[in-house]
Amino acid sequence: MTNDKTSKGISRRSLLKAGAGTAALMSAIGTQFPFGVHVAQAAGPEVTKANLGFIALTDAAPLFVAKEKGIFAKFGMPDVEVQKQASWGATRDNLVLGGESNGIDGAHILTPMPYLISAGKVTQNNVPTPMYILARLNLNGQCISVGKEYTDLKIGVDTKPFKTALDAKKASGKSIKAAMTFPGGTHDLWIRYWLAAGGIDPDKDIETIVVPPAQMVANMKVGTMDCFCVCEPWNLQLIHQKIGYTALTTGELWNLHPEKSFGMRAAYVDKYPKAAKALLMAVMEAQQWCEKAENRAEAAAICAKRQWINCPVDDITDRMKGKFDYGVPGKVVDNHPQQMRYWKDHASYPYQSHDLWFMTEDIRWGKFEPGYDAKALIGKVNREDLWKEAAKELNVPATEIPTSKSRGKETFFDGKVFDPENPSAYLKSLTIKRAEV
Repeated sequence: MTNDKTSKGISRRSLLKAGAGTAALMSAIGTQFPFGVHVAQAAGPEVTKANLGFIALTDAAPLFVAKEKGIFAKFGMPDVEVQKQASWGATRDNLVLGGESNGIDGAHILTPMPYLISAGKVTQNNVPTPMYILARLNLNGQCISVGKEYTDLKIGVDTKPFKTALDAKKASGKSIKAAMTFPGGTHDLWIRYWLAAGGIDPDKDIETIVVPPAQMVANMKVGTMDCFCVCEPWNLQLIHQKIGYTALTTGELWNLHPEKSFGMRAAYVDKYPKAAKALLMAVMEAQQWCEKAENRAEAAAICAKRQWINCPVDDITDRMKGKFDYGVPGKVVDNHPQQMRYWKDHASYPYQSHDLWFMTEDIRWGKFEPGYDAKALIGKVNREDLWKEAAKELNVPATEIPTSKSRGKETFFDGKVFDPENPSAYLKSLTIKRAEV
């Protein structure tokens, strides 16, 4: 005798109909979320691992701290690997590969790079690899250094005296070079802005070259370049080795400027949204730890370790704690107003207006074509929405969560003003540029 009822009292026909409906629903979800929706671990991250890249610089400290102090593990990500990259070019290549292909899933990264990579501007065969920016890692904290042959000039923010010296050197038949770390990246844009403000064309009057951060000091020592822009510890190490001095810290060009970001492959975030949020929360908590004055000496000691920056701790400590000896007699600033911020002054929040400045500058120097729809790309790459979700889960006070995606107008040391509502006006105001506006 057959019975068309299951032991639970549900007909087989109803079960089949329900199954068909579920299949249709899953098909629809697959269309909406091509990387899949994972709900197996509703209470925690879908996976416990991510491969994150970093360059040996002190603004990567939040990643070092999150790993060293078990903060990744605290948020359910104990298997995170934080992997040193040889250069920003290697960081790009490993992001294109992705963690599942022996590359990396995310990184401590120059803020413009996720845009250049997402747009296929710096990738092989111009194939885009979609990226997200989940947080800013820091404000301020980079420096421009010059060789000791220019010591008598005591060069600072004004590059006019530097231009005179460079013109004389060039006239004698010697090459002159400015080093940065990645074309279109933050260091490239800082040194270009600084040079151009004093009438030095960074493409015509000086050769702009790419040197990985950890190789800056060695290259200056053998006379490869006249000046460079990079983060610490390499500027202070240059002074300790008596090879050159600090002309300025980049916060003197633009106070509280954005710098590095915490970037992830979009594919990882879309596939593992809970894991991505866990990573973000861990990084944000580490940023809060790094910001505290009482933790700065320990942060410097962590950064100096072999697996991270691998340098004498004395090359890190002073500037990590806010003391800036410029390497010029009588020029020492304690508790420097433009010292690096990891959390204070909304350092972690990725303002979209800041990303628009970086893209506008990359249009200025020919990395993006004039008329490129920067705001549309920013809307895809910048995930300030995820940052705000993470902030609320971390119980960040409302006063520390920005209410606008824009920080408003920004004023630079030379009086130029960037209005995110009118970036073309800013471009027009600049004398030296590659873009026709």
